[in-house]
Amino acid sequence: MQTIKIFDTTLRDGEQSAGVNLNFSEKLEIAKQLERLDVDIMEAGFPAASKGDFSSVQKIAQTIKNCSVTGLARAVISDIDAAWEALKDGAEPRLHTFLATSPIHREYKLKMSKEEVIHTAVETVKYAAKKFPIIQWSAEDASRTELPFLAEIIEKVIQAGARVINIPDTVGYGTPQEYGAIFKYLKENVPSINKVSLSTHCHDDLGMAIANSLAAVENGATQVEGTINGIGERAGNAALEEFAVALHIRKDYYQASTRLNLHEISRTSSLVSKLTGMIVPANKAVVGKNAYAHESGIHQDGVLKEKTTYEIISPDLVGFQSNSLVLGKHSGRHAFKNRLDELGLNVPEENIKPLFSAFKDLADRKKEMTDEDLVALVLEEELSKEERFYELIHLQIQYGTNQIPTATVTLSGADKEVIQEAGTGAGSIEALYNTLEKCVEGSINLLDYRIQSVGGGRDALAQVYVKLTYLDIETSGRGLAQDVLEASAKAYLNAINRVIYMKDKGPEPEMCFTP
Repeated sequence: MQTIKIFDTTLRDGEQSAGVNLNFSEKLEIAKQLERLDVDIMEAGFPAASKGDFSSVQKIAQTIKNCSVTGLARAVISDIDAAWEALKDGAEPRLHTFLATSPIHREYKLKMSKEEVIHTAVETVKYAAKKFPIIQWSAEDASRTELPFLAEIIEKVIQAGARVINIPDTVGYGTPQEYGAIFKYLKENVPSINKVSLSTHCHDDLGMAIANSLAAVENGATQVEGTINGIGERAGNAALEEFAVALHIRKDYYQASTRLNLHEISRTSSLVSKLTGMIVPANKAVVGKNAYAHESGIHQDGVLKEKTTYEIISPDLVGFQSNSLVLGKHSGRHAFKNRLDELGLNVPEENIKPLFSAFKDLADRKKEMTDEDLVALVLEEELSKEERFYELIHLQIQYGTNQIPTATVTLSGADKEVIQEAGTGAGSIEALYNTLEKCVEGSINLLDYRIQSVGGGRDALAQVYVKLTYLDIETSGRGLAQDVLEASAKAYLNAINRVIYMKDKGPEPEMCFTP
């Protein structure tokens, strides 16, 4: 039974999902949860992309101690230097560097010959080997690269110092049979292949990322890359929770496993979904809310008699519980703290008092507090620590079927001045957002608005996610409240505040180069 290493790239490739914009505190929260999940390698970002990405990678590397933290770098000396400065304080710093190898990339993107590609790859790996104890080298678009050339360049980067070789299916083009055959070919045609680990990085453009990853394992891969919930560029990456559970359930066939703590899967999936604003589809394998639901009478009858008739995955294997501890307005601080610890929410002692006070306020208005409420409350508390230039003081909405919706808003401005405005719209949300736009300087264009309930029942919390452009910068924001309109206002202001904060820090160039 071999152990497959898990390389999580949620914070790098996952954040490149269209519309996702994580700030530092959100990245750190996800990183800590990935550490609890027991991933082997965590790709924290692309240090050379921006000052913000550099700082995030550096802080995560300094904080995470139970897994290796890595960062992405092009085959460029300055990228490698930036990655080293960000990662050098980590428990096991490693570099992930890449260069495209396929004919289409060589001709149209790189405008380099085969010889030039090999020279660039070898020289940059040699340079990186002087700094990093572990170097992973990726052949971008490997699945569309001529196999003899792929074998040739891999042999040479191994000789230059690479210890992990990644074979990405960058555009999700490969089929399981074709992709597995690449690994088999390399095992047979690269003389030094036994000196390195082979890794797989699959995209889901044709819906085959998991199948391709499993095919790679069958043909010699010992490391699998992916993201939580399968988020990522275009159609996303291989979903790590699906891969790990597939190996666990079918270990009789694959004769392989991971060291992931499967009980943390549900919690990790939920956290990533909340912070990215990317809702997990109900029918999503392993973590969808319908994954363990049975509506058909025949299925229900079978499950009642013997669960395994229609349920190959036990819900508690991945952290779903049919029962949860009920907390309410009469619960004490000790029970509250104990439940946070059980949920893996390691809140510092100095933050417990204000968080417990917020919990009691909410519990006074809700009949029952669920685990989802507690997680949302902690995330909202983290959100409230962000620097806020505009803060909601009061809002009032007037709505009737035969009258024009009107919003009145009072805000606290950057210099703590009070701003009051009123406005109308075709509906309550439009009236609210028209009014908020009057309160701030600069035009705003709302690109996306999503609302989701946290938990169930009439008194469920509302979580709102927005994407907008403000001062020509695209950003996103989140808001949580028991009232939908209040949550909507908080999300809108959160997005605006992020842009102002970024403007104050200075412009940061965005670069999206990805294997």
